[in-house]
Amino acid sequence: MIHKAVILAAGKGTRMRELTDEMPKPMLPVRGKPILEHIVTGMRDAGITDFCIITGWHAEKIETYFGDGMAFGVKISYIRQETQDGTGSSVALARDFVGGEHFLMSYGDIMVEKPIYAGIVKRFSEGSFDGTVSVLGDTQLNKALGLFLFDADFVLAHLIEKPSDDEIAELHKEGWLKKGDTFWYNAGIFVFPPSIFKYLSRIKKSPRGEYELMDALTLAIRDKERYAGCMIKGSWADVRDPEILASLQ
Repeated sequence: MIHKAVILAAGKGTRMRELTDEMPKPMLPVRGKPILEHIVTGMRDAGITDFCIITGWHAEKIETYFGDGMAFGVKISYIRQETQDGTGSSVALARDFVGGEHFLMSYGDIMVEKPIYAGIVKRFSEGSFDGTVSVLGDTQLNKALGLFLFDADFVLAHLIEKPSDDEIAELHKEGWLKKGDTFWYNAGIFVFPPSIFKYLSRIKKSPRGEYELMDALTLAIRDKERYAGCMIKGSWADVRDPEILASLQ
């Protein structure tokens, strides 16, 4: 049973413009509650009892609101990411919190229906898997998203962040993609094993100057770790800009 979760809530969310001048994006309200509260209570209902929230931009707003978590029926601790240099370094901060356990992880701006968290954990328990990746399926190619490719058992076999036209052509040439295939995109919620920290310690900064969590996952897949895919069934939103925020109200 998984009972720990790590939530990444350190970033400013610059695409939110003035909305995040004095407030971290995960604290922006949706239907009367902060985005982050929807995440915490959804995970709680899936059996998560122990949370580590990675804070940064206006960290005190999150830490004051949630406190030790008792008011929400959970235990919450915090780690501040002093330098905003990527999702990889953000997750790496939680190594001591995680210890030797598997853990649920979510970006702090992903909103889903509450039962989806339980579904992701359930998918992990269905076989001899190292972890779980959540995905959204679409018949249309979106080169702005992380593309996940699976084997016949729907276990992650390859991934590529924001693929270029040349990379897509190569995926077709190598047989990773075929005409009529569903494109599977990173939905931002995972079950990770403690071994992810080994790979996080090995990654280098990406061309955009950040340590990328997906680079660590790529290394894990190359080492034949098995990450089961879990299709998101129900509402999902990456609350990345004011227009999406408004649409959720």
